This record gives sequence, structure tokens and C-alpha cells, in this order.
Amino acid sequence: MGTVRTMTTPDMLALRRAALATSVLHDLDVEPQDDGVRLPGLPDLVLTWWELARAAGGLDANLVEGRERVSQWLLHRRWIADHTAGDLAERARPVGIAVDSSDHPGLDWVELRVLGDALDLGVGFLGLRPGAPDAVEVVEAGVLRATGLSATPWWRACEQYLEDMGALAVSRWRRDPDAPLRPMGDCDVVTLLGSRALRGAFVEGTGGMRAVAVPMRTRGWLNLRFVDPAFVTAAAAATDSKARGFSHPVLITADEVAIPAARSSTVEIVLRDQVVDTVSGFDRLPR
Repeated sequence: MGTVRTMTTPDMLALRRAALATSVLHDLDVEPQDDGVRLPGLPDLVLTWWELARAAGGLDANLVEGRERVSQWLLHRRWIADHTAGDLAERARPVGIAVDSSDHPGLDWVELRVLGDALDLGVGFLGLRPGAPDAVEVVEAGVLRATGLSATPWWRACEQYLEDMGALAVSRWRRDPDAPLRPMGDCDVVTLLGSRALRGAFVEGTGGMRAVAVPMRTRGWLNLRFVDPAFVTAAAAATDSKARGFSHPVLITADEVAIPAARSSTVEIVLRDQVVDTVSGFDRLPR
């Protein structure tokens, strides 16, 4: 029989401190109460200590990561409540996140896992964060549930938008194949890899597989002749976690986005294809 965990006084004190820190650092109105916190607004929100404990995801709210999770939950609860369901539907956008990302919002958020187990797709909201009208904010599925909402009904429109942006990105790439990959519309480069239209175009004439380096959400490289694999790892490590892409080159096919097995070299895998060039080094990768 499992044990029932009860919230102790230190837990409540840590959550209270995290809530007050959110108020100071993010200019959010927070009123601590005996049974939780109140977020004044239209409408007023009351979040119990139990809800905030779940928001911490089992992390100690005394520590930085635990406090950040509580802060993010509080902010998202307030921002979502400030918008109608119709407004949120118009703001809904596709977002791609690496499966192993530390900022992955959890399986409940995922609307589609791309074959290859490297990339998850879900819904974010354009301009949700005050002062950032062009940013797409990922919101935990639990926050939406607490508001009586689900992102699933909005996914079909998001998926179509992703394919449209993928097609536009392909047109831009065909005009300048050696240029770095850049965001298109409200889709960053990691998200664009979720577009089947884009992946299919990129692997045309390559035997069906190609390596892509996307260490950050705003830039990627399809032509790896001049990209050292060590640069990909270093660039990802130097990038803030929320702006980070994949820490290693990924392999794409028309249907998949995959990270090579630990003992395999991305270069070696791609070089097995019959259509590669014969020049040594990275020049042997498909263009």
C-alpha cells in the first residue's frame, strides 16, 4: 500500500516564498492566504498550495528550478485567464520541442510525437506574455485544464499552419540552398522540422536521409560541409535552455526526426547513402 504524502510547513513556506518572488521579479499581483494564493484580476484566481506543489513537479521550491516552475505556473495561470477561449484559439501556434529538453512541458502537452522519438509538437500562444507580442509561449496542459480548456481542438489549425510555413521555408531554401535555416512566420527552426513538407523537400535526391544541425531555435544548417559537429554541441550548450535546439545533429527523413544512437556517428550514417559525394570529410555529406 502506497504512502500518502502530506504537505509540511516547510513546503508551504517554500511555496509562499516562491509566490512572493514571482510578485517581485515578474510584477505579478500575488496575495498569499492560509490555503493558497490569490491572483487579483478579471477574474480573480485562487490557487491552493497543493496546486502549486504539483506545479513544482516534485522539485524543492527552495531551489532555483523549483521556484522557476512555480513562477511559470503562476504567470501562465494569470495570462491564460486574461484571455477568452476564442482569443486563445486565434493565438494558438504550433511549437516543436526536443524530447530530451529540460524545458519540455510534459507528455500531457504533446499533440504529436514525430516518428524518430526526437521531436514533440504541441500548442503555444502568440503574444501571451505581456510585452512580447511576437513570442510564442508554451503553456502547460495542466494550466489549461485548471482553466477548463484543452489545446487539442486547436491542433488541426496549428498543424496546417506548420505545413504552410514549412512550404514557405522550402521556397526560401530553394532560392539560396547554402543560407542558414531561419524561422518562418511564427515557427522557429526546431518547429519547422515538424513539417512533413519541409522534411520531404530537404531529403529529395539524397537517398531519403539527411543530417541537419539545429543547435538553437533561431538558426539551423542543412549544408554541413562547413559545420564542425563540435560547434553544434558548443553552440547548444552556450544557448539559453528556452532558446536551445538539439545538442547534436539530427537525421531527418520525410517521416522522421531522429538522434543517432550514442555509438553511431551522424556522418557515418549519412555517408552510407549511395548519392553522397566522394570528397573527404564533411564534403561527403549530401547537399
